[in-house]
Amino acid sequence: MGESLFILTGASRGMGAAIAEQLLQPGHVLLCLSRHTNAALQERASRVSANLEQWPRDLAEPVPVADEVEAWLRAFDLDRFDEATLINNAGVLTRIGPMDDCSTAELSAALRVGLEAAMLLSASFLRATRGWRAMREGRCKVLNISSGLGRRAMAGSAPYCAAKAGMDHFTRAAALDELHRAAAQGLPGAAIVSLAPGVIDTDMQTHLRGAEGSGFPDQGNFVQLKSSGQLATPHDAAARVLAYLGRDDFGSQPTADVRDA
Repeated sequence: MGESLFILTGASRGMGAAIAEQLLQPGHVLLCLSRHTNAALQERASRVSANLEQWPRDLAEPVPVADEVEAWLRAFDLDRFDEATLINNAGVLTRIGPMDDCSTAELSAALRVGLEAAMLLSASFLRATRGWRAMREGRCKVLNISSGLGRRAMAGSAPYCAAKAGMDHFTRAAALDELHRAAAQGLPGAAIVSLAPGVIDTDMQTHLRGAEGSGFPDQGNFVQLKSSGQLATPHDAAARVLAYLGRDDFGSQPTADVRDA
């Protein structure tokens, strides 16, 4: 087995950091995009002889980042990698409550990081890898980390719900594009999935539990999830996400849940 390439956003903490840690293996090339780098990841990469690059980038300004990633990808030999994967995991936590409690800057950042950056990076990834051997052999993947809140609305969370619903639907459309391209060209396209990872004990859950109940009627539900032990650890959630990524039928359902059988 040759080398595998992975690009991961939101890798500096939480489930993103856990995904990055589990991807740090010999034969893997991993590019992490986050506002801050993670020293522990760099140390682990050195210990296990994994190829790690960490770019401190703000995905609230996604156009130059997507262009930079595309240029980076185009510098590789077309036949170098056996597989190539983009994982769009980054998101922004806005204040909990009605949408108009947020500033215009907060709302814009939530959509730019959670939706626009994922779309731009996906397009850049697909353009840059279109001629790669990994693409010709059906081993290019885009995994968008979504949420159950992309599929059901929740009061007090309009920006997050909007970003994840948009992620789900652009994934469905992009998956159809790949099927159409494959049928027209007789070659495999990329497999694209928007995956809900379940409920995880991350900063987002802490943020939701601590929200003011008057503007967030579901606050008690999140307190209950924590007190009843229903939250997965970031490590366990990352393992389930990567197991789903490795499934033989990855891409057969463009929107999915990590708990799907």
